[in-house]
Amino acid sequence: MAQKIIIDTDPGQDDAVAILLALASPEIEVLGVVAVAGNVPLALTEVNARKIVELAGRADVPVFAGCDRPLARDLVTAEHVHGKTGLDGIDLPEPALPLQEQHGVEFIIQTLRQEAAGSVTLVPIGPLTNIAEAFRRAPDIIGRVQRIVLMGGAYFEVGNITPAAEFNIYVDPEAAAEVFASGVPIVMMPLDVTHKALTSRDWIEGMRALPGRCGPAVASWTDFFERYDREKYGSSGAPLHDPCTIAWLLRPDLFEGREINVEIETEGKFTTGMTVADWWRVSGRTPNALFIRDVDRDGMFALLTERLARLP
Repeated sequence: MAQKIIIDTDPGQDDAVAILLALASPEIEVLGVVAVAGNVPLALTEVNARKIVELAGRADVPVFAGCDRPLARDLVTAEHVHGKTGLDGIDLPEPALPLQEQHGVEFIIQTLRQEAAGSVTLVPIGPLTNIAEAFRRAPDIIGRVQRIVLMGGAYFEVGNITPAAEFNIYVDPEAAAEVFASGVPIVMMPLDVTHKALTSRDWIEGMRALPGRCGPAVASWTDFFERYDREKYGSSGAPLHDPCTIAWLLRPDLFEGREINVEIETEGKFTTGMTVADWWRVSGRTPNALFIRDVDRDGMFALLTERLARLP
């Protein structure tokens, strides 16, 4: 039985690779892709999501637009990382794939009510606004979620948008706080692990050499955002943050982590959006997340290569 998932996303080049990985994997059934405002405004993220799904040749996967702003704050975006479209690096045609009329939050609610309880995993790889809003509108769905596998937060790697906060959590810390307090089992891919999932020049050129359109697109996207990460971190490659979520669903044996308590700072003068991760279990607070800290980098990229090569 394929794992049923809903991808909640703000594409984003690394979001795009995560979506392609999911769509290339028969072990996963993508019930829908829901866009949220984040890396760029919603008007761009929903278009980008449709472009990616169409690139993969998967017109059967519906795309929805969700929330266009955080629960309680002004939107912060990241064009400085992802470019003015959010998906700079290769020019893709305007998508023929239609945007669904239903609001993305209502799609999440409806799907969780219709599918068997405990059979749907939510995979948020952007700010958690849509997930928190769905839980607010329909508390009955919370207990029906199998798990949440998210990209967000950091602890030992601190922050990438402020000294203390990772971008996805920082954009909507109130939403993150509600999701982490929901009681749904959470698997968390923080910067602590995603910064170990670094691209290499050989891997990028291998993507570029793949037949079809998806491999070269991945190479172009990676080339674009790699320049930012190389300047920022001084690393030899760029971290593929969001694909870690899908890779964990496919091969959890590639990852190592610890069940700990994670709280979200919403009021700090300098630390708003910080994920306060009790790695050493000193707080006495009940664990609420599997905090992933290590990845078999070579195994993950071998998986990416094998799956992305299946796409058109």
